[in-house]
Amino acid sequence: MINSSVPRRSVLRTLTLAVALVGGATPAWGATAFAAEPETYALTIKHLDRAGRSTGAFDTTVTGISGPGANKVVKPRGASGATTVRLPKGRYLLDSLLTTGKGADGMDWVVQPRLDLDRDTTVTVDARTTGPVDVRPPDRAAGFLAGGMFVKVTHGGVTRLVNQVIPTANLRVAHLGPAAEPGSVQQWYDAHWTTKTTGYALGYTFTGTRALTGLTRHPSPKDLATMRIRGAARPGTTGTATIALGASAGPTVGVTQKLKTPGTATYLMTPERGTWDITYWAPAAPGGAENRYSADGITVRAGATTTHTFDNAVFGPDLTGRPGVVRDRDRLAVDVPLLADGDGHVPSSPSYDKASTTLHRNGVLVGTRSGAPGRAGFTVPPGRAAYRLTSTVHRKGAPGAATRVTTSWTFTSRTTPRPTPVPVSAVRFSPALSPTGTAAADKTLRIPVTVQGAATGGRVRSLAVSVSVNGGASWTRVPVERGAVTVRNPHADTGVSLRAELTDTGGNTLTQTVIDAYRTQ
Repeated sequence: MINSSVPRRSVLRTLTLAVALVGGATPAWGATAFAAEPETYALTIKHLDRAGRSTGAFDTTVTGISGPGANKVVKPRGASGATTVRLPKGRYLLDSLLTTGKGADGMDWVVQPRLDLDRDTTVTVDARTTGPVDVRPPDRAAGFLAGGMFVKVTHGGVTRLVNQVIPTANLRVAHLGPAAEPGSVQQWYDAHWTTKTTGYALGYTFTGTRALTGLTRHPSPKDLATMRIRGAARPGTTGTATIALGASAGPTVGVTQKLKTPGTATYLMTPERGTWDITYWAPAAPGGAENRYSADGITVRAGATTTHTFDNAVFGPDLTGRPGVVRDRDRLAVDVPLLADGDGHVPSSPSYDKASTTLHRNGVLVGTRSGAPGRAGFTVPPGRAAYRLTSTVHRKGAPGAATRVTTSWTFTSRTTPRPTPVPVSAVRFSPALSPTGTAAADKTLRIPVTVQGAATGGRVRSLAVSVSVNGGASWTRVPVERGAVTVRNPHADTGVSLRAELTDTGGNTLTQTVIDAYRTQ
């Protein structure tokens, strides 16, 4: 089942004037004091329902943008449907939600992005001006989960945001008032639908001078991109996973879905909404902490399928989007995720039993740090020196859970005036495995090998890969050909370990070992 996860309606702070009485003195309110008060005007708002009758069933907000009332937020009330407030001269944003009291009738949302108050003004919010928001997936059997419409108005460098999150598909919207400046009105609409097998994430964005009056989108299957989210069943874990999916840009409404692992969740989504973000909470090991993975900024294309697999082997170091080791003056900071999953997703709280990072300088021990795998900091003497940095993590588990990962780098480093990346690399092993981290016994398996970090871009001088089928007691070297190695898998229920030894063109080295990288069955 998929559940909606939605943001609250944004509320701006209203500033008030406080007068402090010091020593019991009474302030003298003279003409000068009153002259400092901003000039105000009457804003009368009339509300009409779908039959054109006055209605008190409204939720109206007037939000200041510029002028003395820029920080004001006013919510007028009036059972008759007409209400008047006094506000300082300036630019305001008005939005009003009209309801009938019957959920099946839906809601009418009227937005006036530009309300210039420079005289007594009357505004009529009329539900009859609205048009339906008719956005639905191609599968008529799909049920509506949640939706949201968001309007952002920018004027004079100030931005204000209003929104409506809707529990049903029955929403009608309208623009009110004059056009605003070109490009100053941004609007987003997101709707999530589901069937028994597929989720639909339909999102659209608009930029212009006016808010939307109605919206119709009926995408066909060829207009949509497919996202498959595969949840692995890592050895030693039990339970279900949770998936959250939402658009990357702008305000949005997201959804969450439970997934029994191993399993696959399928979504069809609109490329027009831009990139998409996935958050995946993996099933935990007994007594273990909740473990979260994120995949952000995923580009999708109509007619194409994108697949993300979470919490599956081969686990190991990953340097995507990070230098790994940084020197700042005479401080070395280490941040290398040692237990990223097979797709390179970095876990928030990887399960492990012990982890340590050790640094040597010119062959002399600088120190050892225990704690989070692959994270440490060291203060070192100034000047140039040769370093060896070794980081190891151990964890219990069946083969395929990466029971031990060790990376050891050698490099030369000197004092730096500012944070400077240290030339370290990592190697990713990416075989096609089952969602339980297994490969067929007694068969050959092609394992793609990818270099990350300092040795990318043709800076690999040498790369050797070795395989062990006895927990690292002995190793057999296998040739790297066309970016991969080929391994003859042993008999069933055997852990296969992998080792990479790399030297880059600058003479920096890496030795990386993953014990029980995957298992056979």
